[in-house]
Amino acid sequence: MKLYNSKYYHRDLSWLRFNHRVLQEVADENNPLYERIKFLAIFSSNLDEFFRVRVSDIRQIKNIDKPLRKKLITKPNKVLEEIKKQVHEQQELLGSLFKNSIIPDLKKEGIFLLDYHEFSQEQQRASNTYFEETLKPLLKLDQSYHDHPDSIFVDNEASYLTTMSGSTLHLVKIPDTQPRFFTFPPKNGKHYITFIDDILKDNLAKIHPDENVTYYALKISRDAELYIEDEFSGDLMKKIQDALPKRDKGQPTRVLIDRRMPIDLQTILKNKLDIYNADIILGGRHHNFKDFFSFPNPSKNDDLEFKPLPPLPHPILSKTTNIFETIDRKDQLLHFPYQSFDPVINLLETAASDPAVTTIKMTLYRLADESRLNSAIAKAAKNGKKVVVFIEVKARFDEHNNIKWGTIFKEHGAKVIYSYADIKVHSKIAYIEREVDQKVKRYAYISTGNFNEKTAKIYADYGLMTAHKKITKDLNKVFMVLEGVTLIPKTKRLLVSPFSTRHQLETFVSEEIENAKAGKEAYIILKMNSLQDKSMIKRLYEASNAGVKVKLIIRGMCSLVPGIKDQSENITVISILDRFLEHGRIYIFANGGEEIMYIGSADWMTRNLNHRIEVLTPILDKNIHNTLRDLVNLQLADNVKARIIDEAQKNEYVKNLEENVRAQYATYDYFKTLQQH
Repeated sequence: MKLYNSKYYHRDLSWLRFNHRVLQEVADENNPLYERIKFLAIFSSNLDEFFRVRVSDIRQIKNIDKPLRKKLITKPNKVLEEIKKQVHEQQELLGSLFKNSIIPDLKKEGIFLLDYHEFSQEQQRASNTYFEETLKPLLKLDQSYHDHPDSIFVDNEASYLTTMSGSTLHLVKIPDTQPRFFTFPPKNGKHYITFIDDILKDNLAKIHPDENVTYYALKISRDAELYIEDEFSGDLMKKIQDALPKRDKGQPTRVLIDRRMPIDLQTILKNKLDIYNADIILGGRHHNFKDFFSFPNPSKNDDLEFKPLPPLPHPILSKTTNIFETIDRKDQLLHFPYQSFDPVINLLETAASDPAVTTIKMTLYRLADESRLNSAIAKAAKNGKKVVVFIEVKARFDEHNNIKWGTIFKEHGAKVIYSYADIKVHSKIAYIEREVDQKVKRYAYISTGNFNEKTAKIYADYGLMTAHKKITKDLNKVFMVLEGVTLIPKTKRLLVSPFSTRHQLETFVSEEIENAKAGKEAYIILKMNSLQDKSMIKRLYEASNAGVKVKLIIRGMCSLVPGIKDQSENITVISILDRFLEHGRIYIFANGGEEIMYIGSADWMTRNLNHRIEVLTPILDKNIHNTLRDLVNLQLADNVKARIIDEAQKNEYVKNLEENVRAQYATYDYFKTLQQH
């Protein structure tokens, strides 16, 4: 099955090509060794979520009546077959990189990742001690033997070791309350590490002294979607709280096994776990490579990790004594993680204690576990401000933190509004009112990234602070919709999904088409996470055929097929993957010489345009416009980490004779120079 037909890539197969780009970072020896190991963990974590969510969706769609199913997906069985094929190829590449590149390079640094067969006598004793004192009490060995069971339940995403002892199936869950890696005492300047899987294999085999028993790795991914789209009655938060414990008991979507596992053991597992050959993916001796996020680094060599790029203080906001007066004078742009997130925290902490502030309204999507920003919101409510917080409890896998902080905000006196059953709030916005000289002054913060100090250190995002009267007035209208006061936000400057974003973006594209036909300069530059909406892609094809130059920077999935004659020959697409996660969205249109630019939370995906509350803001300040244009130009010039997205999505690197430009490092230098001036 091809990745695409004549017009569109399949979104899920395109996503797999994105994860292939992550694997390329594992292979890139220009990356420090421990950063390559982190990318290995990212690849594994991404793939886990892909199976739990996207493969789950496809499997569910298979069960829908054909007339509706055909509107949702074409040939789901063939899609699943192609997914399995590509995942198998990527798993093979992962195994090869791990065995032939990562392990040897660790050895060069005096770090040895040992298989249990390689344990010295001294290490065997240490292994036995750790097993008896720490691991064995956690194993529930008396419950791990299964004699002729009808079925067995295996926890989601957990790693297991399994074998047959006579006619008895032995299934041991690897404890997830202990570090995945065990470090032996160093010897002669060398460091020795092993998976706790190997400590278990070394010691569990001794339970069967009269048998030649080998334990094999097993891991199952299950459905993760909550399937609440049709449940529009009742309290949605309660539904999600009730659904969370059930999430691990969904239908298996992937069964990853050690490729050395005997066929008879595979057959028993298939019968007892109610799985099929199509569910099985052959892997290596160890699974859950996402645990490599915490792989020990006993070496003192700083060259094994990226050199620190500490967030730079904002040249203006870091020096201000009154952030509101500073925003009154001029719009302020922040770009994380190159610049510090502190001004956002300062904005909320100042608002919490400023006697002139009367109202604070925010949308919160992914909340950190502990957070100065969240504490400031709670303090503001406690201080008697009118605080309205809209919390999206449907932010996948972050529901616990979101509900926890919602409870805290409510206890301090805030009005907390939880998700609507039929729409997700994905916008990243804050609105503040101050009463100065008996007049109301409004302030807005509109961002591409979440209000989260932790992710602001690794996600590349933009945030705009403004007191622009029309923008702040528009933003208040968005919150009136969220509060249920009005049904439609009749905004004049902001684009708001699902109300106006699609129509206005289509209008911008149409205007470029008309300008191209009239012989005027016409171009479109779009930077986003994902491009999937077929209607918007069709508009870009129309623009290309009219002679509009279209340049796209797409981090993740891209369903548009570029470079096709009479379809997309004027469209080029690149994807940048580097040490920071590209998360910002910028949309630029030539507009007959008066270039217009928007930033915000919405990708060009159907869900973002039709089914989520999203906000895009125009960039009206000329200096900020120029800064963002400079940053986009750096990305377009990247010839170190940029990949070409072509009709086959081969992920070839951009190569040219120009001076090397690594956009993320060039961006950091850009802001460093700005700070010095």
